Amino acid sequence: MKNLFVFFVLPVAIVVLAYLLISGISDPVRFEQARKFRSERAAERLKDIRDVQVAYKSQYGKFTDNFDTLIYFYNEGMLKIVQQIGSMDDSVAVAQKLVQRNIITVPVRNEIKLRTVGDKADSLRFVPIVGGEFEMEAVVKRVSGVDVPLFEARVPFDRLLDGLDRQLVVNINAETEAINKNLTTNKRYSGIKVGSVDQPNNNAGNWE
Repeated sequence: MKNLFVFFVLPVAIVVLAYLLISGISDPVRFEQARKFRSERAAERLKDIRDVQVAYKSQYGKFTDNFDTLIYFYNEGMLKIVQQIGSMDDSVAVAQKLVQRNIITVPVRNEIKLRTVGDKADSLRFVPIVGGEFEMEAVVKRVSGVDVPLFEARVPFDRLLDGLDRQLVVNINAETEAINKNLTTNKRYSGIKVGSVDQPNNNAGNWE
């Protein structure tokens, strides 16, 4: 009986324990690698959304909360651009009226080169890798007596990290919630987002 334990049971137990130990170490590492990769891809897509939103605001004075509108603007819209001939720093040229400023109109898609989807702007709305759409809002908020257009596009970790270790995703959300309990403003978002509908932030991403 003792020999059976030594030669059969003990080796199996050692192998199982070794596997559990290695798995316990490697699983969080693999999760973090996947989280970083997905977050970086999502951030790049959100930068594209931001670029088109900023261009849209330059034409209409506000942002949009509708992806169909944003995509149509990119595909079919036009931008007014000031084209300057000469330099305003050249006093002689200015005095001789050689410096000129002309307003020209160009297609949006010619001015903005999307990082992640090329010319396929229809894919702007979709979260890379996992699919589904980004959430997007646009508001006009009164700030110091001035109406300020704001927008926000985002994806929560629950969606971005779908298919990965659920407990580790729960841990991330719980950590964010614990931090936010001690904050009254500038609370963290448990996910990846660009812009803010709460307060002006120069359309920054929360990864920047």
